[in-house]
Amino acid sequence: MTNSVNTNVSALVALQNLNATNNELSSVQARINTGRKINSAKDNGAIWAIAQNQRATSSSLNAVKESLQRGQSTVDVAISAGETVSDLLVQMKEKALAAADASLDANSRTALNEDFKALRDQLAKAVSNAEFNGINMVKASGTTIEALANADASSKITVAAQDLSLTGSIVNLGATASIGTITTATTMISSVNTAITNVSTALSKLGTGSKSLGSHLDFIGKLQDTIDAGVGNLVDADLAKESARLQALQTKQQLGVQALSIANQSSSILLGLFR
Repeated sequence: MTNSVNTNVSALVALQNLNATNNELSSVQARINTGRKINSAKDNGAIWAIAQNQRATSSSLNAVKESLQRGQSTVDVAISAGETVSDLLVQMKEKALAAADASLDANSRTALNEDFKALRDQLAKAVSNAEFNGINMVKASGTTIEALANADASSKITVAAQDLSLTGSIVNLGATASIGTITTATTMISSVNTAITNVSTALSKLGTGSKSLGSHLDFIGKLQDTIDAGVGNLVDADLAKESARLQALQTKQQLGVQALSIANQSSSILLGLFR
């Protein structure tokens, strides 16, 4: 090798090796600081793209969970109203049955009729107030729930509205229903019996819908956890391994600095040739 003061090949090689070590050291330090072995597309474009897509899916599932939770809450409010309606119908049947007794005097019949109408009006109020987030599933022309079921909104879970109003097809007693006479009281017994059966069927449908929403909510939670774990497998760094690499690279860096120092001193040896 030619001895030259203009070109110190040994120093150049030592500098290249030191720069390479510094680059590796910076990469390891970034992994330790972030906890990730892939922090950007330049680290590994294919893996970064896969991880980013999965992060988007996981983030979207938050909206799905919120939709399911809102839907479940709305249905649960409707169920509470339906149970109240069922209880009120049972009490109305009791009043109608008592009013069908021919031995009642006028005052007693009037009192029973007033109780019956009060229960009727209470039923109407329960239905009209069964609202959550501006949605009522049990009033006339109530809102059917369509909760998101996946991250791209291509699938939904539907829970049909149930019209529990006095004039609806399920209860169907009429807004002015009364038991003021034996005839109306006798007729009302049959009507209330039918309403109780219909309301029980409607509540069964609502209960099934609420259970479906809850089950899917649990599944979405597990799915999101699995996706997050998968992303972690792709991009998370093994910190124990990175710690060992850091120690090795720091030692290599110190040796590289010493090698460069030795290489830089080699040109000064040429001065001895001119003494």
